[in-house]
Amino acid sequence: MALKKLFTEGVVKREDMWITSKLWCTDHAPEDVPEAMDRTLQDLQLDYVDLYLVHWPFRMEKGTIAASEFQKFCPVDICSTWRAMEKLYDSGKTHAIGVSNFSTKKLGDLLTYAHITPAVNQVECHPVWKQMHLRAFCESKGIHLSMNLVSCFSQAHTPLGSRGTSWVKTDILKNPIINMVAEKLCKTPAQVSLRWGLQNGMSVLPKSANESRIKENIDLFGWSIPHDLFLKFSEIEQRRLIPGHFAVHETLSPYKSLEELWDGE
Repeated sequence: MALKKLFTEGVVKREDMWITSKLWCTDHAPEDVPEAMDRTLQDLQLDYVDLYLVHWPFRMEKGTIAASEFQKFCPVDICSTWRAMEKLYDSGKTHAIGVSNFSTKKLGDLLTYAHITPAVNQVECHPVWKQMHLRAFCESKGIHLSMNLVSCFSQAHTPLGSRGTSWVKTDILKNPIINMVAEKLCKTPAQVSLRWGLQNGMSVLPKSANESRIKENIDLFGWSIPHDLFLKFSEIEQRRLIPGHFAVHETLSPYKSLEELWDGE
């Protein structure tokens, strides 16, 4: 209702906003995909969303809330799910469709049967996990890669450390190279990390409930990381901060290991 009120009162125009939503893992069945979309549109009081993403490349039984409920995993059938996503696009209820947390291999498999190429792959990506191979593949296929920081920001694995645990803050915001670059540019480590994503051609999706940090996250334009400092990012040790253990189980999940979930990436 908040969005509808803003549009009605002329605070902002619908066409000036980009609204993305995601298909949760319990709604992968082809018959559930349009119902999930209708619920989203009803909740937001919208006629369409700009982008609709398959949240994860695994499926769970209806009613499952936590991804750690291994006994409720179902066989994966991304092809059927994607067919239903394509129908949503054709219906006009979403202006683009894409995926989230898909590896290069899973994207490649999808492209073998997709009538509509995913517009976006939204994944964990930041200076500590650069995803070079995946980024190159997406670029070669015309798939935009988006740095997924939204859901992470308010949880323990946040790449930029907002409300995060100390180990994440150490990996990103306390990284000595990022801090060195930030100091030279008179910016914060968070700004430098986000700007790194923009200069690599990605969209960045930070989230914060703190007004000062929201303003800080927006202040990414009118400056850039110079070439000599940009090269320093290549020296940062790489480590995935969201390994996805919740989606892996030797007997109950379709993915028996992290190697299978991420296909070695």
